[in-house]
This record gives sequence, structure tokens and C-alpha cells, in this order.
Amino acid sequence: MQEIFDPEAFRSALRAWLEENCPEEMRDNAQSETSICWGGKRWTFESDAQKTWLERCAAEGLTVPTWPRAYGGAGLDRAREKVFHEEMARINARSPLQSFGIWMLGPALLHFGTEEQKLHYLPPIARGEVRWCQGYSEPGAGSDLASLQTKCEDKGDHWLVNGQKIWTSYADQADWIFVLVRTDREAPKHKGISFILLDMESEGVTTRPIQLISGKSPFCETFFDDVKVPKEQVVGDVNRGWDVAKYLLTHERQMISAGAGGLAGGGRALGAVLSEDNGGELDTVLRAEAMQAEVDALAIGLTLERYKDQAEAGQGAGDASAMLKYMGTELNKQRYELLMSSGGSDALEWDGPTGGRPSDWLRTKANSIEGGTSEVMLGIVSKRVLGLPG
Repeated sequence: MQEIFDPEAFRSALRAWLEENCPEEMRDNAQSETSICWGGKRWTFESDAQKTWLERCAAEGLTVPTWPRAYGGAGLDRAREKVFHEEMARINARSPLQSFGIWMLGPALLHFGTEEQKLHYLPPIARGEVRWCQGYSEPGAGSDLASLQTKCEDKGDHWLVNGQKIWTSYADQADWIFVLVRTDREAPKHKGISFILLDMESEGVTTRPIQLISGKSPFCETFFDDVKVPKEQVVGDVNRGWDVAKYLLTHERQMISAGAGGLAGGGRALGAVLSEDNGGELDTVLRAEAMQAEVDALAIGLTLERYKDQAEAGQGAGDASAMLKYMGTELNKQRYELLMSSGGSDALEWDGPTGGRPSDWLRTKANSIEGGTSEVMLGIVSKRVLGLPG
């Protein structure tokens, strides 16, 4: 017999749990590199409160609330997930854990992975024990990702990987990497690609950080020199990795757009930030632009909610994820342009009272490239969403 969902009873129980278990220090919803908990074998917690919050949420499956319980989640359906996010926002709680394993690899494994792979890889992700990075782009394969050349040879009892990846975010801090490799060099470029999982401690793997103009560098070059990979670490069918790659990209693009959709309604909503920093005496044009940005953020948030509801009904965002990614990219850049404008000359001070906004502003420029360039996103929208002629 199907359980009857009582939203108010669920909300009341969840609210009581959050009030009891979320440390006061974790109720500021801070969004900075040091405040985010990425997890992994090499992760150092910023405080006991951050560690406690992760452990308590992981024990209840609330780091990945919609994943099945067997894989470390809480098994929440869409209705319960909405209540969970509403109650987290109510107390301004930080996310207990963020990772590429949650946003990208997890959904791909849930869809394409074997039962053994799901049981082996997903629970450590949910507990924050393993940190993943993404091995997609190469020096000669960025927007045209299917042109990738990282070679993966079948050696009978293992794979042998040789090649290079670039823009591998946080590769120098990751424990594992999910990689697109070419397993059939004679096949058409969208064929002959496989999706493999690779331990970053494997012999022959090296990383080198890429210095950015902002002074911060999450990006790395990653090199594979005769790296041996067990046969069972291919996800999906051999030579059908492009199917996995496309599915994962839809989740990556939704993740990027979700960041913009979350800008409104939080403790650091754009309108509030500008008012705080300027004593409420903003230029009329800036004030109007700031309010428009908040409206746009709310619109993206509602659009994402609609696509999540469709996913619950068995309809994914598909190619529309390109639209979401483009919208999120443009809104995030707009937000930081406004923050810089509101700060006046103070915003030009690297370590000034604006709290490092120049580096954050510079970082947003990469939003137009990562996860697919804006030009490629617009091309997908025009051809596959709107059905316009080539």
C-alpha cells in the first residue's frame, strides 16, 4: 500500500531535526571557497561545526536527499525534496556537502552504472569520503569535445590510458576522476568513446595547476602516462561513452544554472548586498538593474523547479539544459558587474572593503566557457530546442 504523504507532518519532523542538529555556525549560508565543504580524503574541515554538520546529514542521507537509501541517500521524492530545501532556506543553513560526485557523476552512475558500481562508488560520495574531478576537455578538444584523443587501449585484463586533459577543476585535490577516453580510433568521433573511472593515485597520473589572472586557480592540467585501469571501471557500454557524457553534461549545466537561481531570496540577495554596501543610497539605474537581476534569478529558480518536476515524471531537461546554463552564466556575470559598479573605486582594491570582489568578478568570465561555451549553448537552443534551420 502506497504511503500517504502528509506534507505538514513531514515538514514539522524535518524542522525539528534541523533545529536540533544544524550547528549555529552553519546557519549563515556563506558561499566562499573556504566555507564550502568539498569532502574527500585530503579535506580539512574549517571547524568542528562543519564536520559535525556533514556527519549528521550524511547519517540521515541528507547530503544527497533524493538518492535511494541503498546508495547513501534519504530516498526523498520530489514533494519531500521541496520541503527539505524550503526548511534549509528557512534557517539559512549551509549545504553540508558539495561535489562533482553529487552534481555530475552520481546522476550518471544512477542511470548507467551497474548495481555493483552504484554500491561501490555512491555511498562514499554521499558521506563526503571521496572527492571527484572531471576529465573531459583536452588542449585540442574543448567545445568540440568529441574530438578528444586521450587513448585507452584494451590490454586484456586492464585498460592502458595515455593522454592529457585540461581545465580539470580541483584535480590536484581530487581522489578520483571520471574520464572520457577514446577506445576505438577508427570509429566516427562520437563513437569509439568510453567513460571510465580512474584513481588519481594510480601510477602515471600527474597534475599541474593553471594560474589565472584572478590569482585563484581551481583549474589543472592532468596527464596520463601508461596508466593501468581495471576493466570493471568503465561506466555504460564500451565505445558508447558519449551517451554517458551527454547525460552528465545536462546535469552539469543545470548545476551551473542552479547557482544563479539561488542568488535571489538568500541572506546575500543582490538587492540587499547593494543596499548594505551603499547605505541604501544607490544610483537609480543601478537599483533598477539590481532588482531586475533578482527577478531574473527568481525566474531561473522557478524554471529549474519546473524541470525538476518534469524529471520526477520521467522527463529530463535534455537539450533545454543548454538554455538554463546560458541564462545562469549571464545572470552570474551581471550580478558581479553590478557589485563592482556599486563599490565604486573601492571595488578596485584587491584586498579592500569589498571582500575580494575583483577576483570574484574575474572568475565569472570563465562561466561563459566551462560546461560548454555560451556560443555552443545558443547553438543547441536554436537547433534542438527551437527547431530553427541551420
